[in-house]
Amino acid sequence: MRLNVNPTRMELTRLKKRLKVAVRGHKLLKDKQDELMKKFIELIKKNDELRKSVEGELTESLKNFMMAKAVMSTESLEEAIIMPTEKISLNVSKKNVMSVNVPVMEFVREAKEGASIYPYGFAATTGELDSAIKKLYDIMPHLLELAEVEKSCQLMADEIEKTRRRVNALEYVMIPQLQETIKYITMKLDENERGTLTRLMKVKTMIQK
Repeated sequence: MRLNVNPTRMELTRLKKRLKVAVRGHKLLKDKQDELMKKFIELIKKNDELRKSVEGELTESLKNFMMAKAVMSTESLEEAIIMPTEKISLNVSKKNVMSVNVPVMEFVREAKEGASIYPYGFAATTGELDSAIKKLYDIMPHLLELAEVEKSCQLMADEIEKTRRRVNALEYVMIPQLQETIKYITMKLDENERGTLTRLMKVKTMIQK
């Protein structure tokens, strides 16, 4: 389907410029799409590895908690962990990856100097609870990294879809329309030139007679 324009030389020149820009834009977007896909696949692999690792560590920590719960009373367990020894906050910033603002997350730990990660004395608790607390403490940075990577994957996927739509719009709609319209105007101008040439030849013949 061609554009509805007047078949003039000025319009032809304008459309040729638009086509040149559209073709260049299509190439740039296609390159961006390919690079985004490459980064996305890398993130997906990293996400899969992190998830398996984190799930495994969480399972081990949960097992230790269940063992501690089996030995200790619910009241004793709750009393042991009710008062944490440190305060944790979260800093979230952004970094630009292929025009996508992906999150960068970081824990900020606030604790007294030399404070233990265990918020209880060891007399009334079990070794399983110690192991569960230690595993959870160690896993938190990995859990945060997993959240960061998963959000990055989501944002990257959204950007890939937007870029894909733009690439398709240029490749299957705008560029073919411009090419067809340029072809149509060129044919019309050629017809007009042939018509003008034919009239000039007739006038010349009449003058010669």
